[in-house]
Amino acid sequence: MNGKTLLVEIGTEELPPKLLCSSAQLFCDNITTELNKFYLMYKKVVWFASPRRLAVQVIDLQTHQIDRTIQKRGPALKNAFDNKGQITEQTQKWINKNKLILSQVETLYTTKGKWLIFNKKIKSKKIQLLLPLMIEQAIKQISLSKSMRWGNGIIRFIRPIHTVTVLFGKELISCIILGIKSKRIIYGHRFMGESKITLIDADEYLQVILTRGKVIADYNKRKEIIKTGIESLAHKIGGKADITDELLDEVTSLVEWPVILHATFKKEFLNIPHKLLIHIMKKTQRYFPIYDDQGMLLSKFIFVSNIESSDSNQIIIGNEKVLNSRLVDAKFFFDYDRKKRLSNNLKYLNKVIFHKKLGSLRDKTKRITYLSKWIAIQIGANIKYSIRASLLSKCDLITSTVFEFTEMQGIMGMYYARYNGENEEIAFALSQQYKPCFSGDKIPSSLVGCVLSISDKMDTLVGIFGIKQFPKGSKDPLALRRAAFGILRIILERKLPLNLKLLAEKSVHIYKNVLTNKNTVNDILDFMFDRLQQLYLKNGYSLCVFKSVLSIRPLCPIDFDLRIKALSYFLTLQESNELIMSNKRVVHFLTKSNKISVYGDINLSLLKHKEEIELANHISKLTTELKPYIAQGLYKEALIELAKLKEAIDNFFNKVKININDTSVHINRLTLLSKLRFLFIQVADISLLK
Repeated sequence: MNGKTLLVEIGTEELPPKLLCSSAQLFCDNITTELNKFYLMYKKVVWFASPRRLAVQVIDLQTHQIDRTIQKRGPALKNAFDNKGQITEQTQKWINKNKLILSQVETLYTTKGKWLIFNKKIKSKKIQLLLPLMIEQAIKQISLSKSMRWGNGIIRFIRPIHTVTVLFGKELISCIILGIKSKRIIYGHRFMGESKITLIDADEYLQVILTRGKVIADYNKRKEIIKTGIESLAHKIGGKADITDELLDEVTSLVEWPVILHATFKKEFLNIPHKLLIHIMKKTQRYFPIYDDQGMLLSKFIFVSNIESSDSNQIIIGNEKVLNSRLVDAKFFFDYDRKKRLSNNLKYLNKVIFHKKLGSLRDKTKRITYLSKWIAIQIGANIKYSIRASLLSKCDLITSTVFEFTEMQGIMGMYYARYNGENEEIAFALSQQYKPCFSGDKIPSSLVGCVLSISDKMDTLVGIFGIKQFPKGSKDPLALRRAAFGILRIILERKLPLNLKLLAEKSVHIYKNVLTNKNTVNDILDFMFDRLQQLYLKNGYSLCVFKSVLSIRPLCPIDFDLRIKALSYFLTLQESNELIMSNKRVVHFLTKSNKISVYGDINLSLLKHKEEIELANHISKLTTELKPYIAQGLYKEALIELAKLKEAIDNFFNKVKININDTSVHINRLTLLSKLRFLFIQVADISLLK
């Protein structure tokens, strides 16, 4: 290809670091979509991002669209002309709509018939005419929840846009995008290099903004420089850095010219709970904690500055002062909170509203305690510990530390419980109660933690559904979807013997007369099954397999899981396709018949043909043999046995007529089919498989 490079840069005020990478990727995807939509040829599209810019380069973009022909189909030939050979009204409307003359119309011949068609040639347009619309559309399609307006305009974006640069090779594409006129001007680093740079060539973008503007615009390159620099510096100072993807991405999104530095804090602060200390460093300050070879936290940290300084010590001292001040506050809060027992905060929970229609946090604590006891009995967890953990679960929300550092809820409860001499299993469960907190987060690792997490989440689900405040669209302020996913993941991954209906009913009962929705349990189950469907589809299972199991509505997730896996295995069997089709035929006959209400036992004396006698014997035998398989959840083994029916079923359908005039025989054969269907339906409705 012999095209040119297209550069599009959107210069903005500082973009939110947690949204920078996703916004840049979305911008790139949208540009790619627009290029394909307009039939433009190119080699590849790459994206760049820094705190004050989103940019894409389209490599080897052709100067014109591809010439193409589109085919438009009109009426079928048999409807196009009347008996006299004149065009019909339908044909005339089609001709008028497409502004045709009859000589342009051709006939399309296919195996399914003949149609009138016309082939329209689309002449290519220059890239310069298409780019403004494409770019503006690509920017508008960056759907962000936190968009804003600025000045007197009506344009919305995540941050005010100041500059737009569109270069096609060395040519400036003159246009106005989102109210901003395109120019060759790009801006460098705020404090280093050239502030304002005139860009001559789109191919020179990365090099010019690097050497003259002191900006590393390539996000991934900047990220790798930061990661490698931190690892190297940590090794140099005798430790290993705590580098998480989340923190690394956020720091990469905060700087344009990363400078890696290390500093220290006072050793006395190592007496603060380490999770609190690390939270302050990582979440509040965006620092990287350092550990020694034994995994012990050191009083050292690494941070990334956005500027080169002739006196880096001043930057280090400044960051040390900030962190030490934060740690002084944290130590004060922690020491203050330790002066009273965690359980003393129970009485203060009455003053904190959980929901105006559902009572206080003290009310929620009481409900969780009752529900936890029931769950602990069901799954074999320590009942005493589960009740105690539930009673203490919300007490740390009253503490000064959690008030200041809200993300430490649960975790601080664990530390305070330990200082109060509570059993370690109880204390640890407090730190696990909110897990999983996000997609991909770990589930509680202790059984008491599972009890507490499930009871807390189910209480919230039942309460909110019970007052008919269902999540709608993207609005889910109490994270009910996350709660449902959490419950399902815990049950499935820990293989807990919990029945969703009984769990919801128990929670509803504990609420007593507070709830107004009489259909709460069914609403909860529908909501949970929707989430369960998403889990299985995400894990690669087909929708028809899920629906086949859902049709019989197993209420225990682990039982549901066994059926899903058994059915997926069944589809690998050679006999599966024929058995699926046979089940579809069975359903067809049973659905079509209006005599279902008279089905009972098979009348052996009415069996006339060898094939139906043979099938009846197989059904009778399997009805007994499958009982222990179904009772033990051995659905895979049950389906393997059912697969052996293939030949008997085929013979029956090939030799035996179902719909006959003899009503008794007809009903008896339908009864035979109903018994056959029952054998399969004990595992799943395989007639729904494709």
